[in-house]
Amino acid sequence: MTKQEIANDIAEMLEGYYPETPVPLDHTDPYTLLIAVLLSAQCTDARVNIVTPHLFALADNPLAMSQLEVEQIRQIIRPCGLSPRKSKAIHQLSHILLEEHNGEVPADMEALERLPGVGHKTAGVVMSQAFGVPAFPVDTHIHRLAYRWKLSTGKNVEKTEKDLKRLFPKELWNKLHLQIIFFGREYCPARSHDPHACPICSKYGRATLFK
Repeated sequence: MTKQEIANDIAEMLEGYYPETPVPLDHTDPYTLLIAVLLSAQCTDARVNIVTPHLFALADNPLAMSQLEVEQIRQIIRPCGLSPRKSKAIHQLSHILLEEHNGEVPADMEALERLPGVGHKTAGVVMSQAFGVPAFPVDTHIHRLAYRWKLSTGKNVEKTEKDLKRLFPKELWNKLHLQIIFFGREYCPARSHDPHACPICSKYGRATLFK
């Protein structure tokens, strides 16, 4: 089978497993999603969802967040890790949203990437899940699975993102991003993975997985 045929079959399989793809981070609008995605760096979604209700009870918009002290933010988000850096970024980006974007999260990839603490992946998640703009955010988990399934030989997430965008139609990107994440968590984890029991690896996984 060609790589394109494998990609088409994987897309069909993922649609069968996950026809619905709710965003795993609890949020109410683009701003709260932006903050939740920022907090999810090197932290589980489950932990973020425990922390954000306490933070958003105090500040769920840029104005309220900018009026908090950085230390207040840091104390609340400490369980998410990297709290000194994340708290400063949250405080700074809230000020920038007020000063440069009328207090709104911009539906613009480049503008998002200029915000403190917001990288390409975070911006892609916000664009796709908050604004419905086609994007294919690739984190380390999607990067790993794309290599396992022979969809990419990319040495970094940037190359893997380009490979996946070439293989899958744009209208599927936003959903596939989540479907791959869900599948990885349930069937194709980084550790203690049995490729023979994995529905996709057992069919398309690299030979090195079976040694």
